[in-house]
Amino acid sequence: MAILHTERLLLRPFHINDVDAVFNYSCTPNVGANAGWKPHESKAETLKIMNEIFLDKETVWGIELKKTKKIIGSIGLIDDPKRQYDMIKMIGYAIGEAYWGKGFMTEAVQEVIKFGFNELNLVAIAAYCYPFNKRSKNILQKCNFDYEGTLTMAEKIFNGNIYDNDCYLLTAVKYYQ
Repeated sequence: MAILHTERLLLRPFHINDVDAVFNYSCTPNVGANAGWKPHESKAETLKIMNEIFLDKETVWGIELKKTKKIIGSIGLIDDPKRQYDMIKMIGYAIGEAYWGKGFMTEAVQEVIKFGFNELNLVAIAAYCYPFNKRSKNILQKCNFDYEGTLTMAEKIFNGNIYDNDCYLLTAVKYYQ
């Protein structure tokens, strides 16, 4: 699996011993709510989710702050459930609230985009966020994604609420311009 480097971050595979760090950012009320998953209630729950989503995945990385060697978030390119074209992947990410507004996620997203186009030869990368998730929208705009529109009543989240998805796409053609 590829290890990616930015100025301040190391994007690396998750390890089982990252469970404490993942739990620490996943148990807070605002991180999961912005992505549609419930805050983690125990490290056992975090470990289960790590096994399902993070561990041994080729294009899912832990975001490690080089300065502290601490995992502060996650990022990945996964199959896009809204598209049937396997040369398009969906980018998803989460970061601990203490690290919001510091440019870390924009830095990580830019590096993963570069990997997606240069190494995986993707034709496009999609992203989705809730209309109220202004931070995620700002990241996508900074990374040159185009807003495609809003998919109404697109997703039922853990608490039964139904949310729209704002849909974004970055094509390889636009990336290389």
